[in-house]
Amino acid sequence: MTYKAFTLASAVAALLAGAPASAQQTVTWWDFLSGGDGVRMKALIDQFNSEHPDIQVQATTLEWGVPFYTKVRTSAAVGRGPDVMTYHLSRLPLGLAEEVLTPITAEDLDTAGLAEEDFFATALDAGKDAEGALYAIPFDIHAIVLYYNASYLEGSRFLDDEGKLTGIESLADFEEALALAAENGAESPVTYATGDDGGTYRVFYTLLAQQGGTLISDEGEILPGDSTDKAVRAVEIMTKWHQEGWQPEQALYEASVALFTSGKSAFQLNGVWEVPTMTDLEDAGDLGFDWGAVEIPQLMDQQVTWADSHGFAIPVQGDAPMDPEKREAVMTVIGWMEKNAIQWADAGHIPAYKPVAESEEFAAMQPNATYASLADRAAYDPRSEIAGVASPAYDVAINIISPAIHGYLSPEDAVEQMKAELQSRLR
Repeated sequence: MTYKAFTLASAVAALLAGAPASAQQTVTWWDFLSGGDGVRMKALIDQFNSEHPDIQVQATTLEWGVPFYTKVRTSAAVGRGPDVMTYHLSRLPLGLAEEVLTPITAEDLDTAGLAEEDFFATALDAGKDAEGALYAIPFDIHAIVLYYNASYLEGSRFLDDEGKLTGIESLADFEEALALAAENGAESPVTYATGDDGGTYRVFYTLLAQQGGTLISDEGEILPGDSTDKAVRAVEIMTKWHQEGWQPEQALYEASVALFTSGKSAFQLNGVWEVPTMTDLEDAGDLGFDWGAVEIPQLMDQQVTWADSHGFAIPVQGDAPMDPEKREAVMTVIGWMEKNAIQWADAGHIPAYKPVAESEEFAAMQPNATYASLADRAAYDPRSEIAGVASPAYDVAINIISPAIHGYLSPEDAVEQMKAELQSRLR
């Protein structure tokens, strides 16, 4: 190399060394996902990071429920929160009232490579305020479904030629199946968490919604019109299941699941998030019976089911707006997660992003594809600050409805107490 060439090369090297490198964006992420959900989300984040050297997600998992939402509220006030977080859409009204969420614009969606029409309308609406502004992008639809143990139904009209559940088209049909399971030796023909807030609330809300009942109106009225009578009817049904010995007594969540996985229950009313439990046991050869999961049948007047969604939201950061390059990185993360949601569906969830939910890959995923029809009939919690995950509505389930279905209150008294308690919690 000549001296001139060496000098030129040295000058170029010095110039490049002094030039700023392309800035890497670090996206701070908070979620509340534990167990199988947490494992799957960590895998997604790791994959995103490996594919995007220019954007790195730094994730923290916080305690589910009230602790998570309290942390969000306090961090938003002082500007110390995450850039993006998971958020239950049922908690959106409270988040809006607390002013901790920022709107997600059409430009944001375009940056993510998403559009509103890409999502199931029921889930998308749950992510909007009353005026139609989007504040959280739905990632999934998770609902309670009806798990069944086929061994208790063999030789009956409730199994088709392929051993799949059939013939439950009314409350009378379901109760006939419960009585049959009891005759065939089921310890608890149907199991759910009768001694926990979530299990009790979700079954009650489904029975109320299937009658067309309203828990809290948009105007803030508790059980308006004939919804009071429909709530009484829902409690009566759950009470009958207790009186007949068809459901477990004051079962906590883990115990309610164990009754089904151990083969002591014919049916389980529980969330789609228990599908991995069943598939793992089956794959390990530790289950001992043929099982399936279907959308909650139409037991009452219409076929709807309690549901919620995990979504992605961008919190307020004190008084400072998010840097545009940071926001672009955040939307890139969200868009990638939606397009790779088939891996999240492995946890039992239904993708809220229709291109994934309608894909051949999801259609082959069982039993998810069997109950995916509920996406269009999902009954989300009322748009109220006192409804949703870990809310006063859940509190009344454990403090009032659960005692009632165990015989400590009449259904009528329970509903009146529930109305009074929820009314007192409204601002």
